[in-house]
Amino acid sequence: MTQIDPVPVTEEQVVSEFGYRQELRRTLRFFSLFSIAFSIISITTGIFLNYQASFGTLGSVMIWTWPVAGVGQLLVALILSELATRIPLAGANYQWGARLVNPAYGWFVGSLGVMYGAVGLPGIMFLAAAPFTEYVLNITAGGPRTTLFIALIILTVAYMVNIISVQLAARVNNVAVFTEILGTVVLALVLFFLWVAKYKPSKNGFAYLGHHHHPAGQPYWYAIILASLIGVYTIVGFESAADMSEEAVDARRAVPKAMIGSVIISAVLGMVALVGFTLAIPSDKVMNEGGLPGVFQYWLGSNLARSFVGIVVFSMFALTVIGAAANARLLFAMGRDNIAPGSSVLRLVHSTTKTPIPALIVSYLLCVGVMLYGYNASGSAFFTLVGATALVPFIIYLLTVIAYGFQRRNLEHMPGAFHLGRWAVPVFAAAFVWLVLVVLALSLPQAFHDADYYVLGGLGLAAVWWVFGLRYRLKRGTARIGHIPEEDGAGQSAPQ
Repeated sequence: MTQIDPVPVTEEQVVSEFGYRQELRRTLRFFSLFSIAFSIISITTGIFLNYQASFGTLGSVMIWTWPVAGVGQLLVALILSELATRIPLAGANYQWGARLVNPAYGWFVGSLGVMYGAVGLPGIMFLAAAPFTEYVLNITAGGPRTTLFIALIILTVAYMVNIISVQLAARVNNVAVFTEILGTVVLALVLFFLWVAKYKPSKNGFAYLGHHHHPAGQPYWYAIILASLIGVYTIVGFESAADMSEEAVDARRAVPKAMIGSVIISAVLGMVALVGFTLAIPSDKVMNEGGLPGVFQYWLGSNLARSFVGIVVFSMFALTVIGAAANARLLFAMGRDNIAPGSSVLRLVHSTTKTPIPALIVSYLLCVGVMLYGYNASGSAFFTLVGATALVPFIIYLLTVIAYGFQRRNLEHMPGAFHLGRWAVPVFAAAFVWLVLVVLALSLPQAFHDADYYVLGGLGLAAVWWVFGLRYRLKRGTARIGHIPEEDGAGQSAPQ
C-alpha cells in the first residue's frame, strides 16, 4: 500500500492549533534568527563586562573556564531546541513551562523572565554602554547625570527601533553579527600579531595563559567559581530566537538551528578572543588599572582603541534592541492568555506594524524605572540588583529542563524536525546536573547572598499575584493557555 504524505501544515495553522491567531508578521529567516541569538549572547559585551573581574579573581588561567560554560550551555540549547520545534510560540520559556506543566508553573517562569529583562537591559546600559560611550566620545567631566542621559538615549532608541518594525530590529542585529566578530575576533587577532611581532614591550609569553592566583584567605575552588562567571554570565539568552518563533519563517527548523549555531559559534569565537586579549596584556598593572580598554590603548593608541570600543557600544545597543523585542513578546504571550496583570493591554498588536506596541511600551517603562532606581540608589544596591540577573536565567533554564524531563516521552516526534532521539536521556541528565551546579554556584557563595534576596523578592511578588489574582482567573476560566480573544476592530485583540 502506498503511503500518502499528509498535507503540509502552514505556520499560521500551527499557531491556530495551539489556540491563537497569527497576529505577528512572519519575516525573520534563518540568518536573522541566528543574528538574534548570537547578538543577545554578545560575546563582546560579556567579555568586556566580566574580563577584569574574572582576571582579578583567578588570573589569566580563568579563560579556560569559558569552554566549560560553552559545553554546558550547548546541552541546554539542545533541549530548548527540541522544545522550540514542538512548541514554536512567542514567549518561549513561559509557553514551554505552562504547556508542559501547568499555567501556574508557566507564570513563575514568565515572571522570572520579565524580571531578567527589566533589570538586565538597564544594567548593561547604565553600567557599561553609557560609560563606554563617554570613553569613545572622550567625555571626561560628565558625571552620573551624563551617564544616565546617555543610557536613557540608547535604551529609548533601541525600543523605538522595535516599535517601527521587527524587520528594522532584525537588520540591526544582522549588522551586529559582523561588529561582534570585528570587536572581538578581529581585534584579538590584531593584538596577537602585534604581540608576536614584539611591536611593544610585553612581559608575558604563552605560559601566561596558565598564570593563576586567588584572593587571600579564599580556597582555589571558590576563586574558580567566581572566575568562571565570565562564560556563565555571557552565554545566555540564545532562546530569544525562540521568543520570535511566531515571526519566523519555517520556525520549527530555523529556530533550533539558530540557537544551537549561536552557542557553538559564540563559544569558539569567544575563546579565540580571550586567548588574543590575554596574550596582549603587557603587564598586570595595565590590566588592573585600565581593563581591556587600557590594553587596547597600549597597543593601538587612544584613537584606534576608542574606535574599537565604539564597536563594542554598538554590540551592546544591538543586544538591547533584540532584548527589548524578546521582553515584549514574553509580555504579549502572557497577556493574550490573560495570565499577567494588565493583560487586556499587553495582548494588543498594532494593525499596521504587526508589533505588540503596548507590551514594548510597558517593557520600556519597567527598564526606565529600574535605571532611575540605579541612578538614585545608594551604595552597591543597584550592582546587587543587576547581579541577581545572573542567577535568574539559570533558574529559568532549570525549570524548563525539569519540565522537559517530566514530559519528554509525551513530546510528539515530527519527521524532519529537531529531535534528540536516543541522546535525549543523557543530554537531559547532563544539562540538569550542569544547571544545578550553576544555580548553586550563583547562589551559595557569600558574595551573592544579597542578590539572592532580590530574586526571592521577585518570586514573592509573583506569588502575591498568583494568590490574589491569577488563581481566580484560572478557576473562572478567564485565563487559560491557548485562549483566542475576540476581535475588536482594526485587527487588534480586544480585552475580555
